[in-house]
Amino acid sequence: MSLALSTAITLIAVIAGMAVTAQSGMNGTLGRTLGHPLWATLVSLSVSIAVILPLLMVLRISPPTMLAMSKVPTWAWIGGACGAFYVTAALVLAPKIGASSFVVAVVAGQLIASVVLDHYGVAGFAARPATTSRLLGVAVVIVGVAVMQLGSAAVAGVKPAVIKVGVAQESKR
Repeated sequence: MSLALSTAITLIAVIAGMAVTAQSGMNGTLGRTLGHPLWATLVSLSVSIAVILPLLMVLRISPPTMLAMSKVPTWAWIGGACGAFYVTAALVLAPKIGASSFVVAVVAGQLIASVVLDHYGVAGFAARPATTSRLLGVAVVIVGVAVMQLGSAAVAGVKPAVIKVGVAQESKR
């Protein structure tokens, strides 16, 4: 792959990441306005369908055949449920912890899952070993999540959670 193509793909991925971050706030507002997060999830996913259907028609992309659909592994159909879970989690959690804390936690989850999926070569990914550098990268992001959460708690006037007899407790300053 050329450097120009690689750069363009990376830029598009960055823009997609920015869109997902904005989507969390938009969906949070949608959920509060509609009265329940699940209504917001339904509306958000319906808008996605409304955007994709015209693209399919304009680009004249043929629908998959029944034979092709019958060959899809059962686990692959769960992707839609993952999308619904993400949209619902984003619209419930992002307004509570803020965009940056939510996104860094999502990225941490994505990195953990990606290293595991790559290592075992599951969910359609080629096997790539969980090297020390990959695990170290994940650890750095997890530390980032902790730092951001502790910083957010300090700004809100909340002491970090204290573990007592296996139960997490928050205390006000």
